[in-house]
Amino acid sequence: MKPKSTVTLDLTGLSCPAPLLGAKRVLDDLDPGQVLLLVSDCPGAHDDLSAWVQHTDHELLATEKGEGKRMHYYLRKGHSKPVRANVVLDIRGVSCPGPIVEAKKLLESMQPGEVLQLISSCPGSPDDVRAWTRTTGLELVSARETARNVHEFFVRKR
Repeated sequence: MKPKSTVTLDLTGLSCPAPLLGAKRVLDDLDPGQVLLLVSDCPGAHDDLSAWVQHTDHELLATEKGEGKRMHYYLRKGHSKPVRANVVLDIRGVSCPGPIVEAKKLLESMQPGEVLQLISSCPGSPDDVRAWTRTTGLELVSARETARNVHEFFVRKR
């Protein structure tokens, strides 16, 4: 079943990274839950979009073949509700597993329901934090890249 889109952005003829940048620009202006239909014939758009949504709270709902070489990508804007952190751990410059080791120490002293904001420049931190929260029962409320190679995570203790 094809998702119902709120807005359509046709970037046929533009090469990467234009489809990704266009999608980001449009999603920034949508309300949470609304869907963008991105039309692109760029062969790298699927890989770019798939990788990008892994680091945002947006979702690639469906991909379908369009006319000719065009592909249709349905992207839903994430919840993007502001999350208030009880504790901030800015650990830029520390290599993995340092960010998780230090975050774990802080979370041990926090109460259930409290949120830790973890800021890391370690390139492995997005994958590490996702795996860590999945295996420990912590809630990864939000994860995003705030600047080039700077990742921000909001982790809730359960």
